[in-house]
Amino acid sequence: MPHDQRIFLFLQGPHGPFFKQLARMLRQSGARVWRVGFNAGDAAFWGRDQGYVPFQDPPADWAATLRKLLSDKGITDLVLYGDTRPVHAEAVAQAKAAGVTIHIFEEGYMRPYWVTYERGGSNGHSRLMDFTVASMEARLARSENDMQTPPAHWGDMRQHIFYGALYHWFVLFRNKAYPHFQTHRAQSVLREALNYSRRLVLMPFLAQHRRWATRRIKAGGYPYHLVLLQLEHDASFLAHSPFADNAEFLRVVIGGFAKGAPPHHHLVFKAHPLESGQSPLHRLIRDAAADHKIADRVHYVRGGKLAALLDHASSAVTVNSTAGQQVLWRGLPLKVFGAAVYDKPPFVSDQSLPDFFAAPKLPDARAYRSYRRFLLSTSQVPGGFYSSAGRRQLRRHLVDMMLAENDPYDALPRHGDDRTPKLKVVS
Repeated sequence: MPHDQRIFLFLQGPHGPFFKQLARMLRQSGARVWRVGFNAGDAAFWGRDQGYVPFQDPPADWAATLRKLLSDKGITDLVLYGDTRPVHAEAVAQAKAAGVTIHIFEEGYMRPYWVTYERGGSNGHSRLMDFTVASMEARLARSENDMQTPPAHWGDMRQHIFYGALYHWFVLFRNKAYPHFQTHRAQSVLREALNYSRRLVLMPFLAQHRRWATRRIKAGGYPYHLVLLQLEHDASFLAHSPFADNAEFLRVVIGGFAKGAPPHHHLVFKAHPLESGQSPLHRLIRDAAADHKIADRVHYVRGGKLAALLDHASSAVTVNSTAGQQVLWRGLPLKVFGAAVYDKPPFVSDQSLPDFFAAPKLPDARAYRSYRRFLLSTSQVPGGFYSSAGRRQLRRHLVDMMLAENDPYDALPRHGDDRTPKLKVVS
C-alpha cells in the first residue's frame, strides 16, 4: 500500500515524547496519523500536534467509539505500547477483525540496549511463542543479515522515572476534561505520582544502599541463586503469570529453595529497578525465610543493574522477566514460571524447583546463541523510549519497519523459500 494511503491510529504509548516524534516522521513519509488520548498525560505529551482525539466518555463506551473511529477515519494501522491493558486489548480484537495492521512496542526482550517492535501481539501473545529454535535456525541459514551489536550506551532510567512522574502529575491535577478516566493499574494515580517522584528523589541513596548490599553478598564467598523480581503491575506478570502477586511467587521460591538447595547455598532476591515499595517485599521475604528457618541464607537487593550479581550467581529464577535473557547469555541455568518469549526447551530448565536448586541444568548455549541472533535480526531495535539519544536511534529504524509490508519475523526468508514471504493480513 502506498505510504500516502496509510492511516495510523495511536493509542497509549510510553511516558514521554516518543509517540509524538514517531508520528511526525510517519507524516513526513506521507502517511496520516490520529491519536486517541485517555487523560491529561496523553494530551500533554502529544502537545499541539494534529489529529488528537480525546476519549472523555465512560470506559463502557470505548468499544463503540473505537469501532466508529476505525470506520470513519479509514484506519489501516494501529499503534500500541503493550497489548494487555483493557483499552488496548479491545483495540487489538477489533483491529484483527477488521484486517488492520497492529504495531506493538514493548521494552526490549534484549534490554537494556534495544526495544521490541512486533505485529499482532507481544510477550505471551508474541509470534515468538510459536517459533522453535530449529525454525529460527532454518530462517537464519537463508539470511545474509548480520546480527546487530549493542549500540553506544545511553542511560535512560532517570528519564524513565522523570517522565513517569510528570505524566501522573498531569493526570492528577489537569484531568478535568477526562472525568471518566480509570487507570489500568491497581494503585491510584496519586500513588503512582508519589511513587515515581519518590523514586526520582531517592535514586542516589538507593544506589548507594544497593552497592553496599551487593558488596556484602559478593564478599560472603558462598554459592548463591538469584531471584529476579518483577513489578506486580507489569503486563507480563499480570497477563502471563500463574501468580496473583509477588508475595505468592516468593513463597513458592523460598519453599523450593529450603527443600532442595544444599545447606551452604544462599538465595538472593533482586527487586525490579522501578520497584516503588508499594509491596513490602523485604518484609515478606524475611518472614517467609524465617518460616522455613533459613533467614540467614536469604538476602534482598534493591533494583539497579543485574550484571554485578549475575557474575557470581549459580543460577536464576524468575516468573517471566526479560532479564532472564541476561541469565541465558551468561550460560547460567534458568527456571521460569510464566509465559516468556525465551521459554524454549533447549535452554530453560524443566526441573521441579527443589531439583533445580539442588542441581540446576545448564542451558544449550549454541541454541541460545541462535535464538538471540534471530531476535536481533528481526524484532529488536537499537534505542530507547526515554532518553533523547535513544529515541533518535529508534527513529532511524522504526518508520521504515512500520511502513514495510513484512512483519519483522518474516523479514528473514523461510527455509526452502526463494524469496522473502509477504505478509498479507496481520492477525
